[in-house]
Amino acid sequence: MRRGTAATALVASLALAATACGGSDSGDKASGPVTITWWDTSNATNEAPTYKALVKEFEAANKDVKVKYVNVPFDQAQNKFDTAAGSQGAPDILRSEVGWTPAFAKKGFFLPLDGTEALKDQAKFQSSLITQAQYEGKTYGVPLVTDTLALVYNKALFAKAGVEAPKTWDDLKKAAATIQAKTGVDGYWGSTQAYYAQSFLYGEGTDTVDAAAKKVTVDSPAAKKAYGTWLSLFDGKGLHKADTTADAYAHIQDAFVNGKVAAIVQGPWEITNFYNGSAFKDKANLGIATVPAGSTGKAGAPTGGHNLSVYAGSDAAHQKAALKFVNFMTSAKSQSAIALKNSTLPTRDDAYTAEVKADPGIAGFQGVLAAAQPRPALPEYSSLWGPLDTELPKIAGGKESLDKGLGNAELAIAKLVPDFSK
Repeated sequence: MRRGTAATALVASLALAATACGGSDSGDKASGPVTITWWDTSNATNEAPTYKALVKEFEAANKDVKVKYVNVPFDQAQNKFDTAAGSQGAPDILRSEVGWTPAFAKKGFFLPLDGTEALKDQAKFQSSLITQAQYEGKTYGVPLVTDTLALVYNKALFAKAGVEAPKTWDDLKKAAATIQAKTGVDGYWGSTQAYYAQSFLYGEGTDTVDAAAKKVTVDSPAAKKAYGTWLSLFDGKGLHKADTTADAYAHIQDAFVNGKVAAIVQGPWEITNFYNGSAFKDKANLGIATVPAGSTGKAGAPTGGHNLSVYAGSDAAHQKAALKFVNFMTSAKSQSAIALKNSTLPTRDDAYTAEVKADPGIAGFQGVLAAAQPRPALPEYSSLWGPLDTELPKIAGGKESLDKGLGNAELAIAKLVPDFSK
């Protein structure tokens, strides 16, 4: 695999003479402020206003820096930044999904942040999230928000059925049947998306690949057992059948927030939408529990979230300003403000103030973070869910067998990591 160290050094050296500073307008450096560009990939409606307000707060406290705020749709940002960083016009700062961070670091697009102002509070952050922002021993992002998956449930429906939050997938099947019998509502509705099936793999002590051993494991005996359990949760009393339509995500979410299904697996990015549903006008009705465990007895959920990363191609003045801005945005004060407005999870413990934890959604998800598993520092890792997103709906919809679908996924994943064995 091509390593990123040499590329990073090259980009850094070229940055000293760069004239296109990440699309920023430097102005008159002798008398005017430096203008840096930030590509924010948050939800433009629900989250962006909070970030815009913080930008104004930063500018008020730092008269020598102006921030050009650009909201870029999340589903377009990765390719857009990849294209811009490979030529010119990239922003000085990117809100990078955690899975993008090692991939862009490998290409030399991100500046190593170790020892810089951006990371001066490194000890305050959850160590696993710092690890997830690293590639080949260097840190290329500062964690801004984090997330993981949990079993979210309707406390009123669970209480009416006389069941508690299940500890295992088998417990969930039993609870779902009881809930349907006692309330007339389905107990659980699962997703066919690969990201949501990841917890089943962790519950069997495996993953799509073994990065350390350089081996594709998506079709291993442990993985087959994991996906077999996942498949079994689409068929049975109180278990909603698989939805393989393009709008499946919305269908599952709408059913849950309106009390038509008692439990789903979901992440904290939906907290505000939970509260908008008829079932959770009383926020205290939202139950949040660690995802059920597999046969190993251990539960695990994928870790998501976003880092703030600095473009290696910006000149020294813009990098200095960008590092100051990143430090401000990831401070405890800023993260607390973001959490209170957006109901997202901070990445540092000192941002979980009493006021932040008064939100039951945030407090609940903070309580399940111990089961969150960081992704391996493999640039291709996030792309490995692509083949599974193709195969899992076919399997769940009865269009192909589990063995056939996982075999197809193994072949496709092997092409994405050609130096891995099968």
